[in-house]
Amino acid sequence: VQLQASGGGSVQAGGSLRLSCAASGRTFSRYNMGWFRQAPGKEREFVAAINWSGGSTRYADSVKGRFTISRDSAKNSAYLQMNSLRSEDTAVYYCAADHGTISVYALAYDYWGQGTQVTVSS
Repeated sequence: VQLQASGGGSVQAGGSLRLSCAASGRTFSRYNMGWFRQAPGKEREFVAAINWSGGSTRYADSVKGRFTISRDSAKNSAYLQMNSLRSEDTAVYYCAADHGTISVYALAYDYWGQGTQVTVSS
């Protein structure tokens, strides 16, 4: 499956952005989807994940209550709604697909999008 992330941009602290991840292929509904991010000089970190049915989600503690992951299998897309953004949310955000069990670990994901930049100014 091929993934294309979009929706990044520059926003002031407290603002919102919605990231989208468009997937190619007819088996999107079989994949768990995850969002990760990488800030300059830091390792890639888990943000959120949703299982293939949309019935189970996982969030990093740092984004709980602010970010919401969702998916629309009819549109072959996953989304990350980001509210109450903080300067520490600044990073390149990546979407990823995993054919196994929903995971918070990057190594579990088989397919990755190209990343979209999110910049939050204080």
